[in-house]
Amino acid sequence: MKFGFIISTIKLKLKELIRKKVLQNLILVSGVTLFISVLGFFKETVVAANFGLSLQLDTFYVALLIPGVINSVFLNSFKTVLIPNYINELEKKGNIGSFQTTSLFVTVFVSLFFAVITYLSTNTFLEVLYPNKSIEFYLLVKEQLPILLFAIFFWGLASTLGALLNVNEEYKFSSFSGIFTPIFILVGVLLFKEHLKESLLAWGTTLGAFASCLYLLIVSKYKKLIVLGKPDYKNSNIIIAFQQLPAKITSGLLTALNSVVDQFFAAQLVIGSIAALNYGLKIPAFLSSLLLIAMGNVLLPYFTKLALSNRKLAFENLFKNIKWVFIGLVIITVFGILLSDFIVALLFERKEFTAEDSQVVSTIQKIFLAYIPFKIVGMIMINFATSINKNSIMAYISLVALILNLILDYFLMNIYGIFGIALCTTIITVLKSMIMYWYLNRLKARE
Repeated sequence: MKFGFIISTIKLKLKELIRKKVLQNLILVSGVTLFISVLGFFKETVVAANFGLSLQLDTFYVALLIPGVINSVFLNSFKTVLIPNYINELEKKGNIGSFQTTSLFVTVFVSLFFAVITYLSTNTFLEVLYPNKSIEFYLLVKEQLPILLFAIFFWGLASTLGALLNVNEEYKFSSFSGIFTPIFILVGVLLFKEHLKESLLAWGTTLGAFASCLYLLIVSKYKKLIVLGKPDYKNSNIIIAFQQLPAKITSGLLTALNSVVDQFFAAQLVIGSIAALNYGLKIPAFLSSLLLIAMGNVLLPYFTKLALSNRKLAFENLFKNIKWVFIGLVIITVFGILLSDFIVALLFERKEFTAEDSQVVSTIQKIFLAYIPFKIVGMIMINFATSINKNSIMAYISLVALILNLILDYFLMNIYGIFGIALCTTIITVLKSMIMYWYLNRLKARE
């Protein structure tokens, strides 16, 4: 009788939980992301089989580094500060058309500006970060980088259009935009490898970005979400967004520089080390992206709306949920580490990707997997801080993290080689999450 009562209570609680709209949205976006991630993994296995841990793959990651930083730092930073202030504009019944036009103008300007700066500084970037490399190394990077610069513009427009869809709770459409890049790369590898050769991966990435942008534009127009008007840079919510932007960009830039630092030290090791580091990150990125993308798309608008109506309740929900999320992720991570060798061999070990490559990548992967609970919970807390326009703390945390990353990378690389760089990343991620938890706990106490 008692056992039956417990089962009935659990079922009731699960039904109540499933009926919550925010959870439904998280499940929806996670499902779409899972599908795209599986496709992305298939793409990675095809790329691994065709390129292995080669110079061509190393140079592609180097060429993608700066455009990727611009996308993740400047474009996504503007997107994340845009969402809470756009919601504020909606709540005030302000001039939505003016807000949208101003946002698009800023996005286009920033995208083009950084694309030009990157192109003009290519030689300096290569000489400083990757000195004493072969002529072939530099030529391959310079061949791929100009192609990838076009992707910056498309990523910029896509980020703003995606934000517009998320605010209006059209999550499945914004999440589905990620399908195009793996498709274009797969088609390129399978059909055009002999024609495109060294520039194949760069073209696949850029054409995927274009297709994603076009898709989001069509969906936004179909949903009648685009309402353009005269730009107004004196709009109060636009001003707040601009005020929050420096701290958000600084935080994002300093965080992204950790990847630059890691690749710099990895480049000092044997050829293939950069590719090994990136492959070791594939599965941890796959597991974390299922939740990171869903949470980034769903929780930022959710936290913003909740904080506007009941700030104290928003804090309570945050700390209650991250506790259970962390426990669940620890369990998943343990299983991931135990299965690491098998998964890497199954997915990547064929043709040019040898058993020795699998062993190196699997060890790196185990180290990266250890930070997943901290990374996911940390991202939830970052979304919450952004929703209440508390971005400055992230800049300070990121600055300290970058300094520690430089120091630990140097010492741990000399002791453990490429594994030391991975270990450094995990240590930094854990520390950042712990500091963010402490900060938000202090804010909660003041409520």
